[in-house]
Amino acid sequence: MKNILVEKLPAWIFFFLIIAIWQTIVAQQWVPSYLLPSPREIIQTTIDNWTDIGSALLSTLLSIVWGLGLSFSIGVVLAITFFAVPLLRKAVLPFCIFFQTVPIIAIAPLLVIWFGFGQPTVKASAFIVSLFPILANTLTGLQQTDPQLKELFSLYKPNVLTTIFKLQIPSALPYILAGLRIAVGLSVIGAIVGEFIAGGGLGSLIDSARTQQRVDLVFSGVMMSSVLALALIFLIDLVTKLLLGKRPYLRKA
Repeated sequence: MKNILVEKLPAWIFFFLIIAIWQTIVAQQWVPSYLLPSPREIIQTTIDNWTDIGSALLSTLLSIVWGLGLSFSIGVVLAITFFAVPLLRKAVLPFCIFFQTVPIIAIAPLLVIWFGFGQPTVKASAFIVSLFPILANTLTGLQQTDPQLKELFSLYKPNVLTTIFKLQIPSALPYILAGLRIAVGLSVIGAIVGEFIAGGGLGSLIDSARTQQRVDLVFSGVMMSSVLALALIFLIDLVTKLLLGKRPYLRKA
């Protein structure tokens, strides 16, 4: 964890520099506070409305965890299936790619019709946008197994499933974790979009604040969604360090 924090130090320095400049711009009234509230005002708004914001944050987090967990499970299983059955990969994968190109905001109204208002739609939205990165990265990782390792492994004459689960999945682990890291950010976006349409969570709070012209509360909701995404990404980075820290030959992948 200490190494991760040290690696992020330049980013933290730049972040605080931007915050200082932002605070100065608003304090000097170069930009009206009703258009761009200061960081101090946003933090104070977050504290004053923490009961509502905390409840919305928890709702969004639960939807993200549910959608991300489902996308990880299905994405890895699909990738293994496509890898083991090339004909199925050629038949189905192009449709997965096509489906990924459809903006989630365009199909969110359909999700409301299918699943109704509330968390089911939000979970489905988070699941849809986070599925393909895990599927694609896992499939790529399975296809990138070191040929020399495969040749050595073939000396034991294993069956296909043994090769996949004991050689190719461990070798693909860096790719799987990289796909999960991408999917985390997308799942937050998917959940917020779903909440704009179906209600609940940070998305609903931001939309409600917009209608009330509460720019400070809008910024607070956006800030909390970013903090949520960064916290989840940090968690994935930590897991990656723990799993791959002693396997430098895989970490290079």
